[in-house]
Amino acid sequence: MGGQTITANKQAQAAGGTAFGVILAISFCHLLNDMMQALLPAIYPNLKAELGLTFGQIGIVTLAYQVTASILQPMIGLYADKRPTPMALPFGTLFSLAGLAVLSVAHSYGLVVVGACLLGMGSSVFHPESSRVARMAAGGRHGLAQSLFQVGGNAGSALGPLAAAVVVVRWGQSSLMFFALLALLAGAILWNVAQWYRTHGLARLKAAAKGPQPVAPPSRQVVTGISILLALIFSKYVYLASLTNYLTFYMMEKFGSSVQGAQLHLFLFLGAVAAGTVAGGPLGDRFGRKYVIWFSILGVLPFSLLLPFVGAFWTGPLVVIIGLILASAFPAIVVFAQELAPGKVGMMSGLLFGFSFGMGGLGAAILGVLADKTGIETVYRLCAFLPAIGLLAAFLPKIDKHPPLAPTPPGLEPEAV
Repeated sequence: MGGQTITANKQAQAAGGTAFGVILAISFCHLLNDMMQALLPAIYPNLKAELGLTFGQIGIVTLAYQVTASILQPMIGLYADKRPTPMALPFGTLFSLAGLAVLSVAHSYGLVVVGACLLGMGSSVFHPESSRVARMAAGGRHGLAQSLFQVGGNAGSALGPLAAAVVVVRWGQSSLMFFALLALLAGAILWNVAQWYRTHGLARLKAAAKGPQPVAPPSRQVVTGISILLALIFSKYVYLASLTNYLTFYMMEKFGSSVQGAQLHLFLFLGAVAAGTVAGGPLGDRFGRKYVIWFSILGVLPFSLLLPFVGAFWTGPLVVIIGLILASAFPAIVVFAQELAPGKVGMMSGLLFGFSFGMGGLGAAILGVLADKTGIETVYRLCAFLPAIGLLAAFLPKIDKHPPLAPTPPGLEPEAV
């Protein structure tokens, strides 16, 4: 144990302490990015009415966004692993800006698809590169850094529909140009982050490379581990999609709740998801990623099985508990994958973020069709068994060793952005 502690001390010194200014900056930009992404589905009713689109055509728009936002992420991450590109962060926001600008004036179906693709490309550049920065700035506290980074995205996803309700619904499709200005704000912040990346982040990578290097597991274990993590993400994000997209309809249909009452339950759930995301990373740092992943996915099962059979009063506390436990998994999953494949931080981040996006979108679509055919209550009774996939966490490779970190040595205080 003493040898592990010495190794941890050396890694903390090489990391240079936790740069909270950098982490909070990319977390805020994550909020802006995901809020801009959430505006696309918000304008679907306007597009359908003005352009006479079918549900099939709207599905193609979603597919165009998901393909560019999901499939490109691991490729961009792999490129960044081989050739770090700090300026990709601020320049990537130009894709989001262009996407919103095109969507604000799109009066043909082709332009809508182009705008969706540009919006997806902005997201595909942001996530793997900013996740790399979070790891650079972590100073050994990788789980905490990922949690703070990801909670920004959770907040942005929650604020997107609210922003659309306040602005887009009132002033129409052209008001998206206002949100395009947020891309400029994100770009300005990420410009400063890129300067830190260039002057401090890359130096941290070089310093860490001179210290003890983690031994990569055998390729078979890596493939098995990544496959299990993807299965767990499938379980997590399809179940999250059932609550995020259909909880309000469930409350209204089963209990006769008002729209406001149903939205309050959704707000409580999303708040619990944000809190769970913040907690998951530090718990992984302290107790080990594998244990957090195991508890987070499988620990939801008793509550998910109970949810379809309780009354309106107990539905609120149950969705809060489910949100808290389930959301704690993703920071631990991302860091576990990064440690499973040393030197491929960007590719692992892009793969997992991209897959989570894809599963969330695909799950929402499939569950919607299922709800049309069988009813919303049937959807929740079937989805209740998804967390059982968490049993696969028992087969994850045992690579996770996290002794307590020593205090930051004098002279290695966090750098400012």
